[in-house]
Parts: sequence; structure tokens; C-alpha cells
Amino acid sequence: MTADLVSVVVPARDEGQHIDGCLRSILDQDWPSLEVLVVDGGSSDGTREKVHAISSRDPRVRLVSNPKGIIPAALNIALAHARSRWLVRVDAHASIPKDYVRIARELLATNEYGAVGGRKNGQGVTPAGRAIAAVMGSRFGVGGSTYHFGNQATDVDHVPFGAYPVALVRALGGWNEQLRVNQDFELDYRVRKAGYRIRFDPRMAIQWESRQSIRDLARQYYRYGRGKVQVAALHPASVNPRHIIPPTLVLGLAAAAVTAWRRPRLSALIAAPYGLVLAAGAITIGKRVDPEARPYIVPAMLAMHLSWGAGFWRGLGDVARRWGPRGRTQP
Repeated sequence: MTADLVSVVVPARDEGQHIDGCLRSILDQDWPSLEVLVVDGGSSDGTREKVHAISSRDPRVRLVSNPKGIIPAALNIALAHARSRWLVRVDAHASIPKDYVRIARELLATNEYGAVGGRKNGQGVTPAGRAIAAVMGSRFGVGGSTYHFGNQATDVDHVPFGAYPVALVRALGGWNEQLRVNQDFELDYRVRKAGYRIRFDPRMAIQWESRQSIRDLARQYYRYGRGKVQVAALHPASVNPRHIIPPTLVLGLAAAAVTAWRRPRLSALIAAPYGLVLAAGAITIGKRVDPEARPYIVPAMLAMHLSWGAGFWRGLGDVARRWGPRGRTQP
């Protein structure tokens, strides 16, 4: 272990299409003292072979196996293997600028922060993907999630693909492997509960390939909403108002649908505010995308908001069954 070494962690599974570009951006950092841990969850598309080829040319890269195949397990395996004081997580779908690791290490070395991270800039390939990326970079899409659109360094409650002091994460017990999604948010909550600040710095810009179809986006956000309830059950105080808006919206629109036949005016009154949000979002975001992508803006907003809200209600059902009279007797 040296003061200069930084461990960069890349959880991967069937990332043959992206792993070369991801690792190239890491190995090109202007902070050369790196160990790069690619934690593979059982790839069958040539990902492992590509990592082996890169590691044969650059010994800073190591391939580690993840038998459980889930992201929190991959992160904990990397945490156990890390030989440095600092850990930087990079998604296999992402690339980072040359100064990313240096900035993360410099911020962490001040001992002021328990985690640091930057902007998550979505990248679209298909017309739908370009619309999705634009919606994810807008308040109309993600509400108050600073890391999607922030331009000023500030303290936040969560950063994506965070960088952490290794000793701190080990002391906190690592990532919760019971959480298939939202495990990074849950860790950041524990970091803050332990008395540490979390810093967002827009200089740490992550170029990240977002979902490229509305269907995939809806599935992703359904999982996010469902998983958020698991975190809320563990840490009720982690819930903030922006987490309640999507499930409330779903409930309101369901009420509007039920009343539409008998009381159409009331139904329209209930749905109108959200309709105005969609219209404003379509106009504002539409200025930032090409004509082919514009028809997908409203479907992308609907997919994000309604799928997250529906997933949240599903998650509440999961918790109710788990803690009901019968659920308490189940392992």
C-alpha cells in the first residue's frame, strides 16, 4: 500500500462491447499510479478474454472473478483485493476524462469527505437513446438529482460511481449484498450517518451510455423504484420528498383514470398539472436534441416517472408480504 496508489474498480458482466473503451479511459489517466480491478460476474461474450489481453500489455489491470454475479458482491470483492488507500468505481458502460482519478484522489486526500463523485452524462446512440440521455440530464426528468445536471461543486446526499477511502468503506462493512439496486445510495447514506460529507464536483464528468430504448428505460426505473423501498425499510430517514413524488403521481393518475368515465372534468383537473410538466419538458428538452429524438422525449419522461412510481408501490407490496403474519415465518 502506498499513498499514491489508487484502486479503480470496474464491475463487469458481458461488457465485451464497452470494456475496451472503458479501460482505455482509465489507463490514460494523468494519475499513473493505478491498480485496475475488473471484477467479472461470469461473462460469456468475450469480456474476460479482452481483459486478459489488456492485462498482458499493462500489468496495472487485474481480472477478478465474482461468483455471485451481482454488483454489490463485485464491489465487496474489489474492496477485499484493493491495495490502496483510495477506491474509485467506474461503470463498464462509462468512460472518464484524463484527470478524473487525480481529482478524486485530491479531494479524498483532504480528509474532508467520505465520498466524492461527479456528473453522470448520459450518451445516446439511437434516437430514443439520445432523448433518454437528454431527459436524464434535465430537472424535468430527474427532479433534484444534482449529479445529472449540476454545474457547481457542492455537498450532496449521493454521488454515482463514487470514490471512497478504502478504510472507511471497510469499517462500514462494504456494500449491502441484499440490495440488487440502490446499493450505492444505501452506502452513501451510511457514510453520511457516520459523520462524513459527500462531495459532488462537476469536473469529474462520467460519459455513460444510457438505455437506448423506452422499454429498457421503463424496466430500469421500475427496478429502481422497487429497490428504493428496500433501502427505505432499512433506513426510513433516508427517504426525502423527491422519492415520494413518483408514487404519488402514479396514485393520482390512477385516480384520474377511475373517475374519467363519471366525472371527466375532475379527471382532467387531476391530470392537468402533470400534463403541463410533460409539455414544458418536451419544449425545453426538445431544444437540446435532434429532430429524430424529439418524439421520444415525452415517452422517456413517462417511462422514468411512472415506472419508478409503479416499482415503488410494488416494493411496498414486497415489504408488506415480508413483514405480514405469514411473511414473518419465512426465512
